[in-house]
Formats: sequence, structure tokens, C-alpha cells
Amino acid sequence: MTSPRWLTDPEQRAWYAWRRMFPLINAEISRDLGADSGLSEADYDVLSVLSETPGNRMRVTGLAALMMWSRSRLSHHLTRMEQRGLVRREEVTSDGRGAEVVLTDAGVAVIHAAAPLHVESVRRHLIDHLTPEELATLAGLGEAITQRMGVTRKNTN
Repeated sequence: MTSPRWLTDPEQRAWYAWRRMFPLINAEISRDLGADSGLSEADYDVLSVLSETPGNRMRVTGLAALMMWSRSRLSHHLTRMEQRGLVRREEVTSDGRGAEVVLTDAGVAVIHAAAPLHVESVRRHLIDHLTPEELATLAGLGEAITQRMGVTRKNTN
């Protein structure tokens, strides 16, 4: 058996920093989101993605891929969001290949109300703590890693 490639001190430092930083920031932003708008992270992700797409709609398969969720998990979440009147599902009549998720007028209102408070939370807990150079480095790192893993903002099918 080959010996594991143990992390060097700089690698271990980076790994521990990531492991401590991400859950702390994510928890704060999540807590603010729930308190400010009553939305979960997943709710916000679905609503924000749909609000940025042409016609406020997207194929279920593309949304599942973008969120890195199984279709089943997304389907259950969409059902709860449909019950709250935030989204609806429509069959794709042009090609008969599945369904699209469509943002409702209520969903548009909710995301428009939530977004300003959410962005302030993101600023307070992450953005405002970094220099422009650090932000560029963070963006570059995140984009490089996700692209190597095959996930991009364009994975919307």
C-alpha cells in the first residue's frame, strides 16, 4: 500500500482555515437570511437563480445540476415552495422533455424584498473583511476549483 500524501504545513494551514471559515460565515449569513426574510438558503438559491434567468424560468434538471442536488431532493423542495406560492412547475411543451420551474409573482416579490438584506449580510460577514486583491483571489480560487469539478454558472441545461 502506498503512503498517503500528508498535507504540508502550508497546506494544512489553508485546509484548517477553510474548514473554520466556511461554516462560520455560512451560519451567520443563513441566520440573517432566515431572520430577515423567513427564507432558507435553498429557498434563496432557487429564487435568485430563477430571477436571473430569461422569463424567470429554468429546466428542473438544470436547476438540480446548478444546485448540485439530486432531482428527487429538488423536487421535494420545489413542492414546499409551490405550496407557499413562490414557484410553479410547467411542462415543456416544445420538446416534451420534462418540466421547467417558473418564478411566480409572489416569488418575485419575496426575492426582491430579501435580496437587499441578504447582500448586506454577505457584505457584513465576508466582503467587507477583504481587500479588493483578496476578493479577486477568492473569486479566482472558487471559480478555478468549481470549473475543474465541472460546475459553472452556465450548467443550466
